[in-house]
Formats: sequence, structure tokens, C-alpha cells
Amino acid sequence: MFDKFSERHIGVSNEKDLKAMLDVIGVKSVDELISQVIPQSIRLRKPLALPAEGMSEYEFAAHIRELADRNQPYRSFIGMGYYPSAVPAVVTRNVFENPAWYTSYTPYQAEISQGRLEALLNFQTAVISLTGMEIGNCSLLDEGTAAAEAMAMMFSLRSRDAVREGRNQLFVDRNIFPQTLDVLLTRSEPFGIELIVDDYDEYEFTGREFGAIVQYPAADGRVRDYSDFTAAAHAKGALVTVAADLLSLALLKAPGEWGADIAVGSAQRLGTPMGFGGPAAGYMTTREAFKRNMPGRIIGVSVDRLGNKALRMALQMREQHIKRERATSNICTASALMASMTGFYCVYNGPEGLRRAAETAHLAAATVARALEAMDYRLASKEFFDTLEVEAEAAVVQSLALEQGINFYYPSEGRVRMSFDEVTTAAEIETVVSIFAAAKGKKAKAVKAVTESCVPTALRRQSPYLQEPVFNAYRSESALMRYIKKLELRDISLANSMISLGSCTMKLNAAALMQPLSLAGFQNMHPFAPADQAKGYMDLIAGLEQDLATITGFAACSLQPNSGAAGEYTGLMVIRAYHQSRGQGYRNVVLIPASAHGTNPASAAMAGMKIVTVACDERGNIDVADLEAKAKEHSSELCGLMVTYPSTHGVFESRIREIVDAVHDAGGQVYMDGANMNAQVGLTNPGYIGADVCHLNLHKTFAMPHGGGGPGVGPICVAEHLRAFLPSHPVVATGGDEGITAVASAPWGSVLLFPITYGYIKMLGADGLRKATEMAIVNANYMSAALAAEYRTYYSGETGRVGHEMILDLTSFKKDYNIDCGDIAHRLMDYGFHAPTLSFPVHETLMVEPTESEPKEEMDRFIEALISIKRECEAAAGQADNVVANAPHTARELAGAWEHPYSRDEAAFPLAWIGEAKFFPYVSKIDNGYGDRNLCCRNCE
Repeated sequence: MFDKFSERHIGVSNEKDLKAMLDVIGVKSVDELISQVIPQSIRLRKPLALPAEGMSEYEFAAHIRELADRNQPYRSFIGMGYYPSAVPAVVTRNVFENPAWYTSYTPYQAEISQGRLEALLNFQTAVISLTGMEIGNCSLLDEGTAAAEAMAMMFSLRSRDAVREGRNQLFVDRNIFPQTLDVLLTRSEPFGIELIVDDYDEYEFTGREFGAIVQYPAADGRVRDYSDFTAAAHAKGALVTVAADLLSLALLKAPGEWGADIAVGSAQRLGTPMGFGGPAAGYMTTREAFKRNMPGRIIGVSVDRLGNKALRMALQMREQHIKRERATSNICTASALMASMTGFYCVYNGPEGLRRAAETAHLAAATVARALEAMDYRLASKEFFDTLEVEAEAAVVQSLALEQGINFYYPSEGRVRMSFDEVTTAAEIETVVSIFAAAKGKKAKAVKAVTESCVPTALRRQSPYLQEPVFNAYRSESALMRYIKKLELRDISLANSMISLGSCTMKLNAAALMQPLSLAGFQNMHPFAPADQAKGYMDLIAGLEQDLATITGFAACSLQPNSGAAGEYTGLMVIRAYHQSRGQGYRNVVLIPASAHGTNPASAAMAGMKIVTVACDERGNIDVADLEAKAKEHSSELCGLMVTYPSTHGVFESRIREIVDAVHDAGGQVYMDGANMNAQVGLTNPGYIGADVCHLNLHKTFAMPHGGGGPGVGPICVAEHLRAFLPSHPVVATGGDEGITAVASAPWGSVLLFPITYGYIKMLGADGLRKATEMAIVNANYMSAALAAEYRTYYSGETGRVGHEMILDLTSFKKDYNIDCGDIAHRLMDYGFHAPTLSFPVHETLMVEPTESEPKEEMDRFIEALISIKRECEAAAGQADNVVANAPHTARELAGAWEHPYSRDEAAFPLAWIGEAKFFPYVSKIDNGYGDRNLCCRNCE
């Protein structure tokens, strides 16, 4: 009999430990505890309609390989934003497949995130250098959503006069990727932005525009000089965004040099696989003057308590939590892991390697272009980088290409488009030429390689790039491997210890789930490849959609949203479309509890909604009377309610059905935020509770890794009446019959990650899924009870229990000990732990979520650490120079001069077991204010 996956995934695996924990909680069984935690009125009456027993790891490995083998990764020349890439094996093995990199959290605790912060700073530095801009962020989700963020940024940058004049037009050049245009359509409409789609070289600005977006090179491959166009836009007060191919910028004049204000795009072709559409790092760079308006995360250089260089996230790193409904972006996760891979790709290749890759793609295109012209084919342009568009009979060419195992892109019946890349070989060039020769009934002549550029002289890059030392020091694999390891050792991840972040569910990312991501059948597929070449992916997608719909109690699922916040936005847009279909498009009021995660009101604002805040009572629950009153008051325009369940306070509110009914009675829909779904699976679900739509954070409940801040996946599941409005795509058929336009560039979002969640469900089965949820609740209640004598749990349910997380009350520590929860978070680093969620959703508290994956001994270590720190706080009362306030302590400080009243041993080894695997923070407490006052977001060493 094979081992059960559930016994490997769930940390408390023996009855002795479980009984000891239940004794501390004060219950006789898991069932007794669950009955005290989850209201009986919403408990599922029968098991999930999934196989009760899950596959073993061995069985799943065989099954997922069979799915991968059913995909046919033909040689892709489709392009359109997705390209084969030479992913360095040293980066694949040491980053992509390394849990120290893929299990780490977003670097909010900067002192124990210096390694991934440097990797992300390298990414920023590379894209700033290539685009010729002044500042950049450390990744967005993809090219389409990055363009949409730029649109919103330009809109928010309008002058007061422009706002007063009602400037709301955005010019979009016709020759951009269709998926980018579709995402722009989706994101523009709620803001009242009017898209003007036209040809850039024929358009005359009217003064009604606030911005313009162009593609560089254009979608059909043309390399075009936008300098006059940009000057004309600026003359009328409009900003210009360029969606730029990063590899092309090794040969083409940088956008910053011809006047662009913002550059966006995808970094996929710089060191990450196509993966049937994602994930890959989106990017954005801009001018220093716009730094306060830039969305997403910016890594900045600062100093620590001892004056040493230190990195941290700068400026508006969590603006949605601060601004809420006034936020201009709802970004919460990005694609940090893929950005790190791109950064290392640039480090490994350097400027000469990028130029070599760019020239390989460009000269391949030039060679094919000359051969096609010799056969009297007409090209759309003689000035191009890597992409050719050819007048030809598409059906004939496609038939011949498929016989050779090649995919081109076919924009119309009379045109064929092909994009070359850094891995194009001479033999492939010969094959491509022979296909077009055969299409004319000719025999191909010998192909002569072209060596001269087809880029216009005025647009050839003259300026240097990637001149920083980091991009010129690591050419051998030994050197890069050691650099990656050096950075890895500066970080805490799940490979070190538990990360008990409330709301963020940092659970085990099992190796059996991660291994399939490296299979060629999954990695090397283009998202626009013919469906009959992707039968394995199609089966996986259909199976995952069905399983997620079953688990949530809904009728249908869309996997397209590529982050949790994107899922929130998509769910609201689907509700909006439903109301519009019923002639009730005027319904635009959304009720949101005061306790909600900041992305909820931010997403609602992006969806064009008016936010009405619902009060919470003294126990942290939604004030039902206030909700009912506001639902009734706004019934004529109520769009819906956004509710997190269990609540952001970690409690299953007993009156949830009353809340749902009140919203439905007022004509609204109920959107359930799935951030806390890890406390529902197998025990209750949003559909059974009565919600209409929910999103899921697959990087939380369903075991996808956080990757240092992304990639995330945020699918939505909907009731039957909303199925028709699930998001569509302009290139590949997907979504509902009346689907909203796309919310991501790829038809199914970040598809490469789907085997993780698919496998999680298949290996746990219905019984394992339920047990995982039960143990998440047991572990949280165990920690709450074990700490009760030292730390009050801020909120609990009517029976005194918590759900899968709890909030520890530190609100008196500042008064009692002159120590705040930030100090305690830093002191936990000396104990080898990442802090729980800090000051959210209640100021001066720690929100702890152990998840089901942690064994009792690890939870006990964390409990012991918190108790020990409290003793230190008590001893430090009245002493400014104390071990908690000075934390964390670096190895360098401990080895140097020592003038503190406490010993080095007390600083570094406060508990005996810490010495077994001591983690030394690389820097001490960081001066955040210094980093913002002296913003530097490049690696200039």
C-alpha cells in the first residue's frame, strides 16, 4: 500500500500529538471542536462529490506525466508576446525548483528577505536599463494588465484642468496585441475611459486625450519611430505608454530616449518558459517624477540601524491597505519568483549575452525575410526586429507547417505571421523557408544567412545597458550558483521554519506538486497553439475547473484571473455584467465590512463601484443591523456585498445566512472573498452558504507557492446564473456565452501552475481535503489556547473558539514595556521565525495562522519563542537599550564591539534549540524613512 499524501501534507500525523493538543484546547475530539467553530446551519450534510480516497504520490506522478505527454509542444513561431526562451539550467535548478526560493513570502519583513530583495532589485535594474527610464517596480502580472495599470496611472496623473475638462480619452494604436487591447477594454469601462483605437501615424490629437499606448515593435513586427507621435501627444498634454519587447531593446533605441513616459510589457522571453501562458513577470518603468503614482512594489535601497546598506520595499508598497477605496490599484501579489528568474537570466548573460540573443532572433527573421522576398512574397514591413508578417494563403501554409511540427500565427486568411527567438537554429530557418516554397509549389533554394540589420538606423540602440557590476561578474555556472546560494542564505522561507501569517496561509508546497512544472509537455506550450495540440492541458483545465466548482458549491469556474486581487475584480465585473444584462446597470453600490482586506474596497473602486462601509460590533463580527439598514437604504442601486468568511478576524460568524439573505432581498449579489477558504473546504462552502460568486487564492488554500510575492492565481467560481458572464479572450475561445472581455493576457491565466492545485485535490481526495481543513482549525485553536495565559486572543466566536487563525493582542505592550508589535516581529527573527501578520486587521496585534502543514513540535517552538519574548519585554521595561528593541542582531554585530546591557548569548541564542540551526539576519533593523527620502531602486554596486 502506498503512503497517503494526506499523512505527508498534514503536520500532526500521530494520535499522541493530536490528543495532547485537544487536551490543551479542552475538547475530546476533532468533531467536538469543529462543531464549536462552524455554525451547524452551514455545515455540509454530505461529503464533497469527489473521490473519497486520493491518489498516492506515485500514482499522481504517473497520471500527470501522462497528461503532459498528451500535449504536443510543436516548435512555436507564434510570438504575440510568448516565445521559447533559453532558461538557464542553473536558474531552473537553483531557483525555480528550490523551495528556499519558491516558498518564501512577500518581503514585508525586509531584514530576513535581503536575498530575494536583491534578486528583485536586479530585475528592476535590468528593466530600467533596457527601457532607458529612471525608476521601475519589481514586477506586475503580465503585459495586458501592466498596460492597464499604465492606463490607470496616466488617468490619475491628469492635471486639475484636465480633470475639470473631463479628459477621458485614451488613444490606443491599432497595431498592438489583441489580448492587451481586450484587457484595456475591460479595465477602462468602469472608469469611464473612452478608448480611441486608430493608426498612430494618421491620428491627430484633439486635446481630449489624457494618454496614448503604442507597441514597440508593433504586433505585426514593424519597428516604428514614435518620436514625432510622442512629441505631438506631449504638446496636447497627453502622456505616452509603450508596450516594449525587452529583448528587442538590446538592439532598438530605448523608449526613454525617444520620449515615452511609461514602459510596460512582459519579461517572459528573458529566462522563463511559455507555460501555455504564464506565469511570467510583467514590468513597468517610468520617470522619477511619477514615482508616487507607480503601482505595485518598488524595491529601494536604504540603511539599517548600524548604517549598513539594506534593501526594503519602498513608498506605496501596500497602498490598497492604506487608501482602500481611494487606491489607484488593487495589486497584492505580483510575479516575484519569475522576476527573480529574469534577474538571474540577465546576471548570467549580461549585456553581451542579451545582444547575442537579440541578434539571433533578429538575423533569423532577416534571413527568412530575404528568402521570402526572393520567392516574391510580400512582407508587411522591411523594418522589423524578430517578427515578419507575410501575404500568403494561410490555410495552405498552416497545413504544410503542421506537417513539419511548426506553428505560425494566422491573423487572417491571407496573412501569416511568424516570430523568431534566441533559440532559433539554422536548420529551423531552412525548414521555415521550405514551407513557404512548398506553398508556391517550388523547391527551396539554399538559404544564405543575413548579417546586416533590418532596424532603421535612427532606431538602432547606441546607449549602453546592463553596465552595473552585477551583470558583468557571473558568467560561469559555478559563479552564478554561488551567487544564488549567497542570496538564498539571507532569507527565511518555509525551508527554515513555519511562517504563521494570518490571512496568507503559508502551507506546505509539496515537492510532488511542484515536480510536474518542470515537464517539457507543460513548459514548452504556447497559449495560442491549436487546441488539438494541448489535449493534456485541456483535460487538466477542465478537471480543475470542475473540482474547484464542486469544492465551492458553484456551477462553473474561470481560471483566467492571475492573482487573488484580480479574482476579486473579476468577480465584481461578472456581477456587474449580470446586472447590466437585466437592465439594471445602475446598480453600483457595494457593501464592504470595515474589517475587510484592503484589496476588497480597492477592487470595488476599480470596478467602478461606490463603496459603503458596514460597521463591525465589539466582537469583530459584521453589525447585522447596520448591514440590513444599509442594504435597505441602497436597495434601488445595490450591486452586492463583499464578505470574507470566516471573517478577516478569523471567526465563523453565526449570522452569515441572515447577511446573505438581506443582500439578496435588496436585489444585490453576494461576493465571498476566498482568502480564508482553508477553513471551509469539505466542511462548508460559499455556494451552500448562499453566495453567488467567490474567488480562490490558489497560492493559499490550494498549496501553490508564494514565490517571494507571487505568482498567484485567483480563479473565480460562480452560481449558474453568472456562468454566461465568465471572462472571454480575443484569440482563444473561452469563458461564458456573454463573457466579459479578458482580465489577463493569456486565455487561462498562469496555466503552468495548475498541476499544483490539480494534484493537491487529486492526492488528498474528499476525505483528505476535509481533514486538512479540520487540522488547520485544530492547530489554530491549539496555539490560541496554549498562549492564552500570555497573550489574549483578540476576537473569538460565540463559543470562544477561533477558525483557522487568531489575532494576538499586543495593544498594551507599548504602554507597559515601551515595545510595539514591530519590535516583537523583529525579535522573532533572532529566534529564526518570520513574524505573523503585523497590525492587520487590528493595529498592534499579530495575526497567526499555523495551517494544517505544521507539526506539533514546530508550533511548540513558536509558542515558546513568543512566551520567551514576552519575558524579555517584561525585563526590558524602562530600558531603552534592550534585546527586543534592538532586534534583529546580525552575526557581524555579535562578533564586534559589544556595549549592550544584555549578553551576546541572550541576543543570539535565547533558547537552547536555536543553536541547532541558527539563522542570522543579514541586516539589522532597517530605516524605512531614509529609503523613501533617498529613493534608489537600482543595483548600483
